[in-house]
Amino acid sequence: MSSEHPITAHTNFMDIAFAEAEAAAARGEVPVGAVVVLDGVAIAKAGNRTRELNDPTAHAEMLAIRDACTILGQERLTGADLHVTLEPCAMCAGAISFARIRRLYFGAEDEKGGAVFNGPRFFSSPTCHHAPETYAGFSEQRSADLLRAFFRRQRI
Repeated sequence: MSSEHPITAHTNFMDIAFAEAEAAAARGEVPVGAVVVLDGVAIAKAGNRTRELNDPTAHAEMLAIRDACTILGQERLTGADLHVTLEPCAMCAGAISFARIRRLYFGAEDEKGGAVFNGPRFFSSPTCHHAPETYAGFSEQRSADLLRAFFRRQRI
């Protein structure tokens, strides 16, 4: 068991997610990063790669979940936590639910594309089979600033 204060641990995992988001931005991708954590260890991480892979499902969350499942050799991530820089969309929320992620931590809310606290509120749906404990607002301003700067550069 880690002696780190829980907020510090979550901040450190968010730092990993932000490194992935920044790498995604450098590749011309929307800057979103995610990391899967199991037993206090980051086991998989990813940033968006939709353009690079020509794959609309290559969101950071999807890629990190796929990698974690491959590493563990199983389709469920029971007991794992997911840290992501932006509120997941409906597709990613579905994958989080099906993977049985224990806890979801995210940075900024996404009023247009988010599906956790915004839009369809996937985990509150009666058809949702598993809803993780969900915590928002981790490095929220940092996430919002990264996204704003990215889209401002796209318009130039």
